[in-house]
Amino acid sequence: MDSSSPELKILVADDSPIYRKLVEQSLSDEGYTVLVAKNGCQAMELFAEHQPGVVITDWTMPDISGIELCQRIRRDFGQVYAYVILLTANADKEEVIEGLAAGADDYVTKPFHPGELQARVRVGRRMVELHRQVQEKNRQLEEMALTDPLTGLHNRRAIDIWAIRELSAAARHDFSIWVAMADLDHFKSVNDTYGHEAGDTVLKGFAEVLKFNTRQSDICGRLGGEEFLAVITHTEKKGATIAIERIRKHFESRRFTVADKSFGSTASFGIAGFRGTASPKFSDLMASADAALYSAKQEGRNCIKFAAE
Repeated sequence: MDSSSPELKILVADDSPIYRKLVEQSLSDEGYTVLVAKNGCQAMELFAEHQPGVVITDWTMPDISGIELCQRIRRDFGQVYAYVILLTANADKEEVIEGLAAGADDYVTKPFHPGELQARVRVGRRMVELHRQVQEKNRQLEEMALTDPLTGLHNRRAIDIWAIRELSAAARHDFSIWVAMADLDHFKSVNDTYGHEAGDTVLKGFAEVLKFNTRQSDICGRLGGEEFLAVITHTEKKGATIAIERIRKHFESRRFTVADKSFGSTASFGIAGFRGTASPKFSDLMASADAALYSAKQEGRNCIKFAAE
């Protein structure tokens, strides 16, 4: 087995001590971790605990048959991929078709040749590894779909998904939620004076400040351009003010250097909050925060303004 691949766990379920031992011996030199169950119920318990990649199960067991075991795994652990191999003493094609229709991936006829079982397991291992690779690619794609590529922060879609759920929870459990819009001051002049690469550096710098000062229970992200957003929960107006003021001061004190020239930047903030039993639309809260941000810009920038209550 490829040493770079995750360890492969194999669950063997058979009520016959002889066949359990034969299967174990057949796989002993392959470098797998083998879990052994004496019946179907024990197999289900081991599967739930270890989530093995391959299951080798006898067709006929006194409590839960191999087919039933396969069906329960597919039904109860749909998010976990397992390659199921049925062991059967009956090579009748109708029975084989029944087993495959129940969700089994392969079958081996008893008595089996150790080399054949090893070969079938290798096929299963390749299928499990392929499935894991697909899952990882899907995870990466989903992460990319929810991430701003420049700053690594959440993007608008990710914020919407999180905030809509959190607004519902705030109404249900009676806690406050604050939406803070941020816009970098005179950002166009940074691009015009120092170049777009410098502008990207400033955006990344603000993202670092924003992320560093955002609790894990809250969320922050980039909406686009020089606009950012933070959503703060479980605090009153004073707490929200302290949190955003910390971000404002931290960014104001930061210096950027381009071609031996050092410069700073600032940001303005608009905040809108909610607490009650009937949650507003997230887009409405954002609109209120945006209006407050406009007031902050009108009153000199580099400051915080709350939406009118």
